[in-house]
Amino acid sequence: MTPSTPETSTAGGSSPWPRYRWPAGYDSAFCFTVDVDEQSPLLWGLREQPPSRLLGHAEQRAFGSRVGIWRLLDLLASFQVRASFFVPAVVAERHPHLLPAFVERGHEIGLHGYFHELATHSSDTEFTEALDASIALFRRQTGQAPAGFRSPAWEMTPHMLEEVRRRGLYDSSLAGFDHPYTLGGVVEVPVQWALDDAIFFKFLGGGADQWPPSSTDAVLSMWLEEWEGLHEVGGLFMLTVHDWISGRMHRLRMLSRLLERVTGESRCWIATAAEIAGHHAQTENRIAFDLPVQTPRAIAGARFGQEHR
Repeated sequence: MTPSTPETSTAGGSSPWPRYRWPAGYDSAFCFTVDVDEQSPLLWGLREQPPSRLLGHAEQRAFGSRVGIWRLLDLLASFQVRASFFVPAVVAERHPHLLPAFVERGHEIGLHGYFHELATHSSDTEFTEALDASIALFRRQTGQAPAGFRSPAWEMTPHMLEEVRRRGLYDSSLAGFDHPYTLGGVVEVPVQWALDDAIFFKFLGGGADQWPPSSTDAVLSMWLEEWEGLHEVGGLFMLTVHDWISGRMHRLRMLSRLLERVTGESRCWIATAAEIAGHHAQTENRIAFDLPVQTPRAIAGARFGQEHR
């Protein structure tokens, strides 16, 4: 549904959408999320190959569960920030202490595939089986079902979205707004690639990388610019970091400076993805930002001057 009455935005100009409404007393929101991938993408990539003899990539990722995740937890505790941890089921299976540790510290746990399987490489049936198996594993380890789902590599299909809806989950995989919206009956808590540590800092070695990791000063400067702008227009700053990437000391210090700035702003709501999804579902935002699922269609035999939607 597109609103019929434009509302002037704080950034200048006009928009056909109303300003997003956060809980009373807040102008924007901030969500700290961790994709606890550890070795799961490596395992998924090797599913149809003989066992690898190489240790470099595996050990880089193992750093996440051994060291990085615990440093991130300590950082969050120092700022009293509750985060959302999206965990592939195979990671929870291999490290059964992780999910209970997140819950005990007051954080949210969310789904992130079973083997970090990609939507482009999985059938509808495989997705449904992986989703149900992941939910069952979360329940066995923590006694509770997760509230949300985040797709590996942030891609969704109509089938995936419908399966998420049927199980009453929110989704955090798409980027159609920079605040929550409703898509196909599912609450979408959107992501943003520019706020993901992997695109700046992921470096695997072995000659495959095309550029070195970015400077933390440059990334922090951009992230602060984005957060300040989103705070002005009433948006959501959805930060995504990875245990094996941002658990390194210089990146932890960058995150500390970011959190120091954000937590110092009393009118920014710092919340988990589940809390943000719950707010959206229970307020007029759910109706004001309600959209159907529309997949792109190929333009065949198109003529100039025609409308193509």
